[in-house]
Amino acid sequence: MVCLTGQHREMLKQVIDIFGISVKYNLDIMQERQTLTTITTSILEKMETVLQNEKPDLVLVHGDTTTSFAAALAAFYQQIPVGHVEAGLRTYDKYSPFPEEMNRNLTGRIANLHFAPTENNCRNLARENVTENVFRTGNTVIDAFRTTVREEYQYKDADLQKINLEGKRCILMTAHRRENLGQPLVNICRAVKEIVEKYPDVEVIYPVHMNPAVRDTAEKVLGNTKRVHLIRPLDVEDMHNLMARSYLVMTDSGGLQEEAPACGVPVLVLRTETERPEAVEAGTVRVVGVDKAEICHSASVLLDDPAAYEKMAKAVNPYGDGHAGERIVRAVLEWYHGGS
Repeated sequence: MVCLTGQHREMLKQVIDIFGISVKYNLDIMQERQTLTTITTSILEKMETVLQNEKPDLVLVHGDTTTSFAAALAAFYQQIPVGHVEAGLRTYDKYSPFPEEMNRNLTGRIANLHFAPTENNCRNLARENVTENVFRTGNTVIDAFRTTVREEYQYKDADLQKINLEGKRCILMTAHRRENLGQPLVNICRAVKEIVEKYPDVEVIYPVHMNPAVRDTAEKVLGNTKRVHLIRPLDVEDMHNLMARSYLVMTDSGGLQEEAPACGVPVLVLRTETERPEAVEAGTVRVVGVDKAEICHSASVLLDDPAAYEKMAKAVNPYGDGHAGERIVRAVLEWYHGGS
């Protein structure tokens, strides 16, 4: 049984439609000038009604959004067990990423079942004395790629259809994190501008987040830059297939650090740290920070040095084999029938 809070309303419908998910509840919590406080309290209040009506045996929450934390807390208040999908990710800096780092920590303290993508995530939980009902599953995002990425795929987005990438090296860029708003995002955009000016065969596609603070900066710095395409956010199929056809991904997103290596595409992380150190250790990801000079240098290495590029592109993705969902189902069934 699926319950949506509506926290990411604009991005939600296309995911539901593409994967054919049947939704029973949509709490529709979004409101003007909302804050983390209003999001949390609204979810708590509305989830209480859902949980009292349905009396589920288990509530599954995913990742590190405020939705995940608030839904887990609502289940705890009803004394309903919680399973945390994508458990054990940590930066150990509670303000970076904000509020995600504390969301996942607090969700982990509530959860009864912990579905950790990697062995390192399991070790993080063990350091916190969470050792029971911890399952290494891989990440469900890799499962999604088995259905979304297709060789014959045609883009649905009209702006994307107009971009001719033949004979070009495409850099897919995303940047929207709260901690990057302001000067860090300005630095990132200026670095991208310098990169396209240096490399005439590079095209940058930047699906810009709906947040006005992101859009304003992107337009101001990159709006009139040739070969930089500021487009609307893409649905998951367009995004995955664009990623698979890109030369390089530059992002402050967490998920793309797992997704792009599944396509053999190197990732430069536009943050000062990552909760996904496995990708750094495996060599599929490099953390480059938000300094303009460092971003330019790191991108130039991959654009100039074929050996350095191949080393990252061919590294083994540490996030699983595309069967995480099946492992989670088996673990839930074993836990339920075992009564622990």
